Amino acid sequence: MIYHLLEKLDQKLHFGRVKAHCDIPCGIYDPIIAQIAALTVVRMIDLMTGLEGGEKKDALEYHNTISRYIAVKEEHAEKAKHEIRVIWGDYLKAQHLEKHPNAHELVHKIMQLGSKVRQSANRETALEFVESINQFAEIFWETKGITTKRAKAPYAPNLELVYPNL
Repeated sequence: MIYHLLEKLDQKLHFGRVKAHCDIPCGIYDPIIAQIAALTVVRMIDLMTGLEGGEKKDALEYHNTISRYIAVKEEHAEKAKHEIRVIWGDYLKAQHLEKHPNAHELVHKIMQLGSKVRQSANRETALEFVESINQFAEIFWETKGITTKRAKAPYAPNLELVYPNL
């Protein structure tokens, strides 16, 4: 009923039309969430590896700790994938993709690597996951006309991340 009333009002008053190209204002997109999530995956693998020799595998404390590390690794791998999917799907437009034709392939690679790091505890795959997301971050910031720099994260595992050079 309200729809019909508004439609009739529109016919008489001619309301202006509003169009949006994304779910949220573009200004708040930032790949740093994905980058930190990917870094967390590497950190959890490092912590899991550190438990291999020092703890008794049959001890309850060991199982509790390793289960928590695995759960965090899984959660952050999925979080990184989600953040990249949102930016790729909601922010990147045709003009961005024309300038960066490898973006689709890169996003696909990130999705596959995210799945691989969930399935395993392979540090090399996790490092590739971080680097691929860094490459995506470079593309993202370039679309905004902002140069980037690489710097080591100030927390373990102290890997390089891409940051906007503000």
